[in-house]
Amino acid sequence: MHSLANIDAFVRAVEEGDFTRAAKKLNLTASAVSRRISRLEEELGVKLFQRTTRALRLTDDGRDFHARCQRLLAELEDAKESLSRSREQPTGRLRVEAPQVIGQLVLAPALPPFLARHPGLELHLTLRDAVVDPVAEGADVLLRMGRLEDSGLVARKLTTTRLVACASPDYLARRGTPATPADLARHDCLGFLRDGVTTDWLLREGDEAVRVTPRGSLHTNHGATLRDAALMGLGIAWLFDFMVARELASGALVRVLEPFSRESRPIHVLHPPAPHLPARVRVFLDFVATLLPTAKGR
Repeated sequence: MHSLANIDAFVRAVEEGDFTRAAKKLNLTASAVSRRISRLEEELGVKLFQRTTRALRLTDDGRDFHARCQRLLAELEDAKESLSRSREQPTGRLRVEAPQVIGQLVLAPALPPFLARHPGLELHLTLRDAVVDPVAEGADVLLRMGRLEDSGLVARKLTTTRLVACASPDYLARRGTPATPADLARHDCLGFLRDGVTTDWLLREGDEAVRVTPRGSLHTNHGATLRDAALMGLGIAWLFDFMVARELASGALVRVLEPFSRESRPIHVLHPPAPHLPARVRVFLDFVATLLPTAKGR
């Protein structure tokens, strides 16, 4: 520890160019700084400074040693900060904004173990698809689907999600499996409503594009309801892959029209810029990054 104190005095003296100014930064006397540097020179067996009445000048040995000391002190500071952060327990209120479908189908099922690991957290989760002003709303973390506007927030891309067409095995057994967009005219197509209007399906195969207006018994503006309708055998739905990953893996839903693609969208997690993020924000960012494993490789 004495050596570290001596090294700190040496580095500070180089930065300030004067023992007196270095002493003020260290809350020491100038003579104490001088003694520390002299002890360091004795330990090393070299002269670090050429002392003159006008200024301090580093020797060649001193210049090389100073560069190494700067790296040493920076690494020590990083180690101390890392240890402090690892011991810091996340506590307090955490305000999170997310689109409804992500909140309902991705976040909510994973929350019990997350909250059990962090009993000091009070999570306030708001689900809405409208874009909000995070400063006005007091949000700590936001999840966004789609293209980002320039907001001044720090953004981390989690994944790129794609729309996939799927239906239940029961439905396909009853109605057959469509092979081309033209076949959809003979199927129940579950439509998504935007502002009360059913959105068309723009299906692409290579350079070719076909626009289909879904016709069926159910149209809704709620993505989770569309997924449930497909699971119950009501028809074919286009759903984002993260919404149906488990159902496709288990066979509860089956992909159809695989050669035909629709749009993809990035998913980001955002937070206001800060020099040091609170522990409650850091642990949530790490948590949400584990929920969309399809992010890798996209």
